Amino acid sequence: MQSTDLGNKESGKIWHRKPSPATRDGIIVNIIHNTSDYLPKVLRFLNVAFDSSGDCLLAGDHQGNIYVFDLHGNRFNLVQRTAQACTALAFNLHRKSEFLVALADYSIKCFDTVTKELVSWMRGHESSVFSISVHASGRYAITSSSDTAQLWDLDTFQRKRKLNILQSVGIQKVFFLPLSNTILSCFKDNSVFAWECDTLFCKYQLPAPPESSSLLYKVFAVTRDGRILAAGGKSNHVHLWCLEAKQLFRIIQMPTKVRAVRHLEFLPDSFDAGSNQVLGVLSQDGIMRFVNIQTCKLLFEIGSLDDGITSSIISPHGRYIAAIMENGSLNIYSVHTLTKEINKPPPPLVKVIEDLPKRKVSSGDLKMKVTSGRVQRPAKSRENKMQTRILKQDLTGNFENKENELSDGLNKKRLQILLKGYGEYPTKYRMFIWRSLLQLPENHTAFSNLLDKGIHVAFLNLEKTYPIKSRKLLRVLQRTLSALAHWSTIFSDTPYLPLLAFPFVKLFQNNQLICFEVVATLIINWCQHWFEYFPNPPINVLSMIENVLAFHDKELLQHFIEHDITSQYFFHHRNNLDISAVIKEVYRLMDTTPTDIHPDSMLDAFVALTKGQYPVFNQYPKFIVDYQTQERERIRKDELDYLRERQTVEDMQAEVDQQRVEDEAWYEKQEQLRKAEETRREMLLQEEEKMIQQRERLAAVKRELKVKEMHLQEAARRRLLQLQQEQREMELRRLDDEIERKIHMRDREIAATAKDLEMRHLELESQKRLYEKNLTRNQEAVAKEMREDADACRRKADLEEHMFHRLIGMDQTQNQKTQKREEAEEKDLHLKSEKKASTLSEASRKWFLEKEINDALHAQHACNKGSLNQRKAYWDSMEPDLMARVRNLRQRLATQARNRCQTPHLLAT
Repeated sequence: MQSTDLGNKESGKIWHRKPSPATRDGIIVNIIHNTSDYLPKVLRFLNVAFDSSGDCLLAGDHQGNIYVFDLHGNRFNLVQRTAQACTALAFNLHRKSEFLVALADYSIKCFDTVTKELVSWMRGHESSVFSISVHASGRYAITSSSDTAQLWDLDTFQRKRKLNILQSVGIQKVFFLPLSNTILSCFKDNSVFAWECDTLFCKYQLPAPPESSSLLYKVFAVTRDGRILAAGGKSNHVHLWCLEAKQLFRIIQMPTKVRAVRHLEFLPDSFDAGSNQVLGVLSQDGIMRFVNIQTCKLLFEIGSLDDGITSSIISPHGRYIAAIMENGSLNIYSVHTLTKEINKPPPPLVKVIEDLPKRKVSSGDLKMKVTSGRVQRPAKSRENKMQTRILKQDLTGNFENKENELSDGLNKKRLQILLKGYGEYPTKYRMFIWRSLLQLPENHTAFSNLLDKGIHVAFLNLEKTYPIKSRKLLRVLQRTLSALAHWSTIFSDTPYLPLLAFPFVKLFQNNQLICFEVVATLIINWCQHWFEYFPNPPINVLSMIENVLAFHDKELLQHFIEHDITSQYFFHHRNNLDISAVIKEVYRLMDTTPTDIHPDSMLDAFVALTKGQYPVFNQYPKFIVDYQTQERERIRKDELDYLRERQTVEDMQAEVDQQRVEDEAWYEKQEQLRKAEETRREMLLQEEEKMIQQRERLAAVKRELKVKEMHLQEAARRRLLQLQQEQREMELRRLDDEIERKIHMRDREIAATAKDLEMRHLELESQKRLYEKNLTRNQEAVAKEMREDADACRRKADLEEHMFHRLIGMDQTQNQKTQKREEAEEKDLHLKSEKKASTLSEASRKWFLEKEINDALHAQHACNKGSLNQRKAYWDSMEPDLMARVRNLRQRLATQARNRCQTPHLLAT
């Protein structure tokens, strides 16, 4: 078993060597998805779906990664990352590259596997979608959740219908029946309804299960022909319903190990015309068991207790089974490998051909040789003829009794008696009886191998030779004849084979396998020795017929001879006759024909087809058939070459004809263009003449309009002048009014300004008197302080003078020191006086400035009532006066300071 890890790869090969699945498990490949992060983990697959071809598989994991696995091309590709878990998938839409995915957010999205783009986004469910069923046409889909089912149009991706139900009932599954327009809805109360897809008309309801059964249906499956419904649940019973009869016809009891059924699915077969006979049952133990619903025999199983299966799906053609395992991986199984032991061929058979002398058969001539399961049957007497016999292995000893016993409890002798008595078998059991009488092996695998070879080249154009109205019958006939030709080469050169096979094709058109085996059995047993003289007619068989005819009706034979009609010409004409009379006549001929000319002396006993593999049919001149085949192949190749050359010539002729047609069309086009050009020129001249006339008329009209325009302009000009004059007069009146208003306002403002100026003058006068008063007070304080300083200086001078008289006797050195000290003190006193005068001056200046600023603020408040220009003029007129007053004050303060500084010197002097 090969194992493939997807890892972080977006594409690659599924397997790296040719798969060789083991017979015990049938696993082609095991696919896992591990991340390569720091902490690796397994990404579990949740859902899988096959496309309509059965060779491509879609799988999605719980992180929303969706992969496409091409089992035919051995490739996988990551087609989408949805970033959320998918709950259902569908891959069988009518646009083959598109698929549907139901996501955990209750929405359904449609993506394209080629472009990897979002095609549509469908919303409407309020719970998780667990099922998507697509119509056989691929144009409609049904999505099911626990509370509703919705029908979608996949062309427009619009919702067409919605099924709402009571929450207490709940939906188990809603899906399309295959190959029909019927919708089957299954609910949790075991009720099953069938609806018409277009009108949603309820077609029927299945009756309730038997009262003795307590099974609640949870899982369902339908055969490909839509006739049988399988239902299961928490039990080991599986109910089979016939949807045509609308009744329960079988209950299958699974082994006791099965306690609950988790999934059901029929195994398709290419040769059962959709009436699938094998049902896959997945139980709670993770093992999927495949049983035959007719015989109730267990055929094979997949999965195990250690490696169980959680869900599975089977490809439409029944070749692959995809199963999601409990560990999250994906297993791909080969159905052919799993069924190999079931379809194993029987031991090989031997064809005995030998010459025997013409005599009656005695007991001593019954010789049987058994070797490795190969059985020789004793040959009958012959008259220079070949005796052929093929027998199955029989080790029980009683061959005749064994030969009369058929499968399914039927007896050949009794059936022969019944047929002779009634002339036919009951209609209901006729097909079943003939299948048993002919002992058809139903070799599905061998017939599948013949069909896989395709349509034989000899029957590619069958509809031209044998036109059939029904396309289905034509396809079945073509496949049956092709299978016969692949089985034995001679049947590709048998011109009457379609006429021989068509009645059986029409009878068994719904089961091609049975049709093929019936025709093959007919050829082996009832067409013996027909091909020994191929391509000539079977002279030996025709001679036998002539002998029988000569014995029973010599006059008819003489009539044929007289008209030169031999057994090698064939005439056919459709007449109405009593078939029962014909059959009676045949029985009479068989009973009354002598042994020496009886067909039994030449023909072998009935031999059924072998089980597992079909016998080799080589009762014909192989070298002639091979030569004819080679010649036919050569002729076919020559014909193909001829057809290719003829096609090339025809293509060249077509190109020449096309070129000639194009040239003729070009010349004709040119002529038409020339004529059109001349016509256009004439029309242009006429149009120019008309244009000249129109221009003259237009010029006259323009002149008239110009004169009218001039008159209108003159009138408009006069009206404009009048209007301008009136506007100017109005403007003058408005200006006069404005001037008068301005003059009045100016007079009022001048009067108000004059009043303001008078008030300001009074305020300034009061401020001046207050300032002079304060200045006088300051001057008096300064003068008082200066007088006090002068008195102090005078007292000090007196003291010094007194001390001078006392110290007059001191030496000159002491006098110099004293003088120096006095000078220092005088300088110090002078500096202090200047500093104090400066302080007083600065304080006076600050007080004056603060006063002036306050006055200015009051003046500004008063002036705000007037215009801005007046306020500016006022301040401009006041500024020189104020500045002059400030300068005078500064000069006066400086003079006073100088006077204070000179006073000590005067006192000292």
